[in-house]
Amino acid sequence: MGGSNIQKELTQVVEAPHPLIKHWVSVLRDENTPSSIFRSAMAELGRLLIYEATRNWLPTIIREVQSPVGASMAEFINPKEPILVIPILRAGLALAEHASSVLPCSRTYHLGMSRDEKTLLPSIYLNKLPDKFAEGARILLIDPMLATGGTIVAAIDLLKDRGVDTTQIKVISAISSPPALQKLKTNFPGLQVYTGAVDPILNEKGYIVPGLGDAGDRSFGT
Repeated sequence: MGGSNIQKELTQVVEAPHPLIKHWVSVLRDENTPSSIFRSAMAELGRLLIYEATRNWLPTIIREVQSPVGASMAEFINPKEPILVIPILRAGLALAEHASSVLPCSRTYHLGMSRDEKTLLPSIYLNKLPDKFAEGARILLIDPMLATGGTIVAAIDLLKDRGVDTTQIKVISAISSPPALQKLKTNFPGLQVYTGAVDPILNEKGYIVPGLGDAGDRSFGT
């Protein structure tokens, strides 16, 4: 765990301590990591964070199965309970790339948002969300960089407008900043954030420092 005070104040933030998570965050930070490896590293980090975030969270059912040598009561993920993955484009695509392999029963909705480099305010350029989400839907909202917090707050507001209870949302992020986490704490009590690292500084351009640069540009090479 890092030493940021925000982590002590905001108990819903989990900076997962697994060494593989630390490894992939380090690969992402390295400016010499080529785009192809960067995207693979982002996908692997997403897989691990999703695994951590869904511990004790997924709906299950119990039924009897027959093994080659005997009967057993077995626990399965309940396919009738909606589990939704929502990456915020475009960088969120890389972090969510392996979501379907971890959660084969999940459905994916896309939300495209960009940030004005001068005002740092978010705008929506693609919205593939349903008008109304099913009651009780569990949602993984995936945004690699929680910097100013403007984009993630706007995205959660969209989900709330469509009937989502914020206690049913888990945010997955590669790198987070204290200002963004504080904004989430203020606006959405009870929200849970799973992140690869919490970095201490947000510079005048709204970039996380040391961070990893522009996650979208580095993932896609453009």
